[in-house]
Amino acid sequence: MSEASAAFLDGLFGLSGKTAVVIGGTGVLGGAIAEGLAKAGAFVMVAGRGADRGEARVAAIQAAGGQAAFASVDVTSRESVETLLQTTLHTTGQADILVNCAGVNSALPYLEIPDDEWEKVITTNLTSTHLGCQIFGGHMAAEGGGAILNIGSVSADKPLSKVFAYSASKAAVVNYTKNVARELAPQNVRVNVLCPGFFPAEQNRKVLSPDRIATIMSQTPMDRFGEPAELVAAAILLVSSVGGSFMTGSEVYVDGGFTGMRL
Repeated sequence: MSEASAAFLDGLFGLSGKTAVVIGGTGVLGGAIAEGLAKAGAFVMVAGRGADRGEARVAAIQAAGGQAAFASVDVTSRESVETLLQTTLHTTGQADILVNCAGVNSALPYLEIPDDEWEKVITTNLTSTHLGCQIFGGHMAAEGGGAILNIGSVSADKPLSKVFAYSASKAAVVNYTKNVARELAPQNVRVNVLCPGFFPAEQNRKVLSPDRIATIMSQTPMDRFGEPAELVAAAILLVSSVGGSFMTGSEVYVDGGFTGMRL
């Protein structure tokens, strides 16, 4: 690649001088996004509950030449998310990008879902997204702008059997993203949602039986699962202040064609 080409791409998608907070950065998908944002030049605050996994992710980022730190957060607690913002500001003096990637699943039969299991999924997937958007979005609005990326799912478009609370929560995340995007656009805060297809991770392996995998593949034109690294380019586009400058309220699917199938 020529120097001119490299400079052009860096101008569009480079994140040097930005601080990105990845809530759920200790997980498989959030971790891949965190590493990708760091490679694009951002200082990444890897936020999650697992200190061991968080420090390991930070070490991986640093080994690749990036900058990162770990911060513990309970995504269901307003006080904890507010503390995360303050920790980020204390560390780098700014919070330009937020990725809301915390999530859990439940694979119980519909008529057997207890209230506490339902609440856990809704709180972790939806309420945490609200807390992140409100707390970090308020700061960004006061500072003149920023970018928030929420993580949805193909289940927001096509409700998936056996994961009722998860599908409901992700559909709500997509709706919520569009609403917040409209609210914060006058303050130059862009809010978008990235919807992965089937990327085997901790929260969905328990529902991936051989029969279910066969059904998924029959409805995925690319006939394979996604790799976590395949989310990175879309994430960088959506948080980039140049390449994604006119994108807000956008709903972007990276799913191997799954949502394009209509049987």
